[in-house]
Amino acid sequence: MSYQYNIGCSLNNLKGVREFIRNSLKGQGVSELEMGAIVLALDEMCSNLMIHAHHCNPDHKISMNIHISGHQQFVFEIIDDGSMFDINQYQEQELDSLVHEKRKGGLGIRLVKSIMDKVEYLREDGKNICRLTKTI
Repeated sequence: MSYQYNIGCSLNNLKGVREFIRNSLKGQGVSELEMGAIVLALDEMCSNLMIHAHHCNPDHKISMNIHISGHQQFVFEIIDDGSMFDINQYQEQELDSLVHEKRKGGLGIRLVKSIMDKVEYLREDGKNICRLTKTI
């Protein structure tokens, strides 16, 4: 089973992204706690993409694909053609350092990696694909 959602890169559209994820996972045996964590991770990835790669330009588009296998494996793909950012090359700062510096950011990617089982980043046919996998 697969679902697709296309959206403009305005932060105002994140509510629609969250609803799309919840509706796609409804009836798939995902607990409310797991659903909330997945929605949080994907919301974080989409908002980062909208802000950093597309500067919140609603004319720029991203796509989200959700693939659900019969083995309770969920694959989420966020596809865009913005500036390239490889999440796997990102060097996370130590938590002590973030606290000491009193930084407000820097935890989103750490959060995403702790929620999802696998995070991949690739480029195909001129498109960036961030693929996040979760097995329930």
